Amino acid sequence: MLCRLASAGRSSAKVVAPLGCLASRQKHTLPDLPYDYGALQPHISAEIMQLHHSKHHATYVNNLNVAEEKYKEALAKGDVTAQVSLQPALKFNGGGHINHTIFWTNLSPNGGGEPKGELMDAIKRDFGSFANFKEKLTAVSVGVQGSGWGWLGYNKEQGCLQIAACANQDPLQGTTGLIPLLGIDVWEHAYYLQYKNVRPDYLKAIWNVINWENVSSRYADCKK
Repeated sequence: MLCRLASAGRSSAKVVAPLGCLASRQKHTLPDLPYDYGALQPHISAEIMQLHHSKHHATYVNNLNVAEEKYKEALAKGDVTAQVSLQPALKFNGGGHINHTIFWTNLSPNGGGEPKGELMDAIKRDFGSFANFKEKLTAVSVGVQGSGWGWLGYNKEQGCLQIAACANQDPLQGTTGLIPLLGIDVWEHAYYLQYKNVRPDYLKAIWNVINWENVSSRYADCKK
């Protein structure tokens, strides 16, 4: 089935809620991790997890709230120039919040191994084998130039799994149309303290903590 790699070249959809909802929306908050900072050791250190979650993700959340507040003010004033100028901040910080919220649940101290059931069947159908899928997603993630993400997504129109890379904090669904199932963060802050500049070592280690139950649940939900 020729449905394996997705282009990230499409224009991004808006990250924020519909404009009419901005006036009454609740502020975004940093989600709690479903495990302790040290739970993913030795594969991902406690120091990395604490900085990644409590500093980096928290910054995206805070900056998104600020950008949305400024956007609301610009709407009230009818200031189109300000609305346009705020789009990059909304996309970057909104994408960072979306991506990391998925990422934390994609990981588990009880993870690793291989998926089961319908997800495994789909992986074999679309990639030939789990080994081929793992190799392809690893290669795409390692090959991201600069900062970004490697993704396994679901193409609802074609009914198949696809692998994609997104630059910076571009959200997968808004960028490619794929529904995100599994994201691998390859920004340096996700691994540099432990793996230095050797991204392939980080990619090798992260497979030991992939939460296949979460990925399978996401797959089942997007097929409904």
